[in-house]
Amino acid sequence: MTEAYIYDAARTPRGKGRPDGSLHEVTSVALSARLLNAVKERNGLEGHAVEDVIWGNVTQVKEQGGCLARSAVLESDLDESIPGLAINRFCASGMEAVNLAANQVKGGAGQAYIAGGVEMMGRVAMGSDGAAIAVDPSLTFQTYFVPQGISADIIATEYGFTREQADALAVESQRRAGVAWAENRFAKSIVPVRDQNGLIILDRDEYMRPGTTVEDLGKLKASFKEMGEMMPGFDKVAMLKYPHLSHIEHIHHAGNSSGIVDGAGAVLIGNAEFGKAYGLKPRARIRATAKIGTDPTIMLTGPVPVTEKILKDSGMSISDIDLFEVNEAFASVVLRFMQAFQVDPALVNVNGGSIALGHPLGATGAIIIGTLLDELERQDKNVGLATLCIASGMGAATIIERV
Repeated sequence: MTEAYIYDAARTPRGKGRPDGSLHEVTSVALSARLLNAVKERNGLEGHAVEDVIWGNVTQVKEQGGCLARSAVLESDLDESIPGLAINRFCASGMEAVNLAANQVKGGAGQAYIAGGVEMMGRVAMGSDGAAIAVDPSLTFQTYFVPQGISADIIATEYGFTREQADALAVESQRRAGVAWAENRFAKSIVPVRDQNGLIILDRDEYMRPGTTVEDLGKLKASFKEMGEMMPGFDKVAMLKYPHLSHIEHIHHAGNSSGIVDGAGAVLIGNAEFGKAYGLKPRARIRATAKIGTDPTIMLTGPVPVTEKILKDSGMSISDIDLFEVNEAFASVVLRFMQAFQVDPALVNVNGGSIALGHPLGATGAIIIGTLLDELERQDKNVGLATLCIASGMGAATIIERV
């Protein structure tokens, strides 16, 4: 089978997903197009250089509706002969785009792809698509649906994580993100966002708060306690599913959960022939990909079984992995991953994660693959694993290896 190599990984800075955020006036299509242009320019692509653009985004309505991938191609400087495919695997959409592209290359369906995703959470509100998994009673009753924040609190309750542990992880994520920016560790991937006049409007992740302390977080109110304990009473739904739990510990709040932000990420994937044609040197190969379905109520445990699956499928063990990127959707997700595999916390999310930097849903999966690659190169290590939990109970993972 043909090898699939990563030739480039790029992302925009993540902007606050609010009306006062720097990217609020930039549309999803425009931000995607600007990143596609950067990939084209950085790698000297011409004509029908890639087989397709596979682009993930989660809330596929309004400006993120239609086939956003194709719209982005048409707004960009890429050749119009390049089509576009919009996909949605919730929070893993960007990763699934990369994995799908890599497996297409491995199977011989084209020499190269641009894959990644976008989410403009300040412009297209999360949940505004009215998804059946959350609003159709015939499905929600059957699956014991609860919001993701409740799911994160169920994980904390089930596996014994305290608010103090969650807050400590969040503070460390902020500290690491601050160090990463101070040491310019993201420089290889960051593409500043410019306005129509070419002026830079954002060149740095603007959500992070590197001076955050445990004392600061201790002042925050648990975000999901009221919806759990009062109307609509999601704790009761959870305990119907998990009768061994006498109550739900509500430990998550705005400071130890992922930030609502705007952003986009892209990865250029191709075979050896593509690299030779454009004079590009591969940075890593995509060694393995995996996805799995999990319990839809607790929902966010996917990184553990999908990591077990990808390691088994690859004939590898956890000790073969040098560095990990585990999306910080909520603190308990990362705590559970480290607990399950007894992973050294120093190897997980070295440069901070979505608690500090934000989680632009459709883009994050592609972003963390690029972050992982940059850090493997910085530390001169070889093998990394990136994984995400996914709404409605799924997990996705990618293993990359430097070449």
